Amino acid sequence: MRAVQITSLEGPSAVEVVEIDAPEPGPDQVVIDVKAAGVSFPEVLQTRGQYQIKPPLPFVPGSEVAGEVVSAPSGAGFSTGDRVAAFPALGGFAERVVADTSMTFHLPDNLSYEQGAAVPLNYLTAHFGLLKRGHLRNGESVLVQGAAGGVGTASIQVAKAFGAGQVIAVTSTDAKGEIAVAAGADAYVLADGFRDAVKELTGGHGVDLVVDPVGGDRFTDSLRSLKDDGRLLVIGFTAGSIPEVKVNRLLLNNLDVRGVGWGAYVLKRPGYVAAQWSELAPYLAEGKLTAPIGGRFPLEDAARALAIIDSREALGKVVLVP
Repeated sequence: MRAVQITSLEGPSAVEVVEIDAPEPGPDQVVIDVKAAGVSFPEVLQTRGQYQIKPPLPFVPGSEVAGEVVSAPSGAGFSTGDRVAAFPALGGFAERVVADTSMTFHLPDNLSYEQGAAVPLNYLTAHFGLLKRGHLRNGESVLVQGAAGGVGTASIQVAKAFGAGQVIAVTSTDAKGEIAVAAGADAYVLADGFRDAVKELTGGHGVDLVVDPVGGDRFTDSLRSLKDDGRLLVIGFTAGSIPEVKVNRLLLNNLDVRGVGWGAYVLKRPGYVAAQWSELAPYLAEGKLTAPIGGRFPLEDAARALAIIDSREALGKVVLVP
């Protein structure tokens, strides 16, 4: 089969398309013909050896896919030809992949394979962050950094679906702001000077929750954009630098900064992901959680897809289509 491999740690431009043997399933794994694979920031980090998961070279990246079941263990609830989304963790940038039965889910008919490939990482992370870590309550206000990217648009939609009142997007350009509003944000503000704009939109009060997959120099003003008892969710660092917290800011306004490590959490808690999917499934089927697709690339253009994520040019979810 054809697959994208990371063969050296020289960045996105160094990935290669190769012919390798199709994977053999373990006793509790589903074999899936990949119709679309999601491209995310962790894969960019993996091309440089900067992600916490460091498989030996060469390896096939790709943590989330959608496709058709080729085979599944008896009693797993899947049949040949079923449409599924899955989180294989690795191996998704290929024509075929294996995924654990616990990380494979039936895909609603209304979602395309490309939209399905956007669900496992981004929407499950957003759900975990906003509900489990952020304790989102009905009517609360949410500020989403990096709001035009995959995690950003997922966070907007999950926040709205689960009862948020005002959702404000922070983007670097007006074009990205339009993507965020189309995804469901009530308004967008540009990153330059966003703190003052957020204060104005909230009548000077600030927001209850900040979703931050960006980090970098926005972090301090994100804290300053919170109202008393506000919570900031740390999801990632696409800006490239990891900010530091001056804890006196937390003390003065009773603020929380909460880490959102979905992968580390679910690996220790069998059954948690299935419960998440059950909560998301009705909203997926109703079309309330539908990822905007910002770019479609064949496997041969994987380097370009990764470069778009790396340069923060993505307008929605980027996918590979084998």
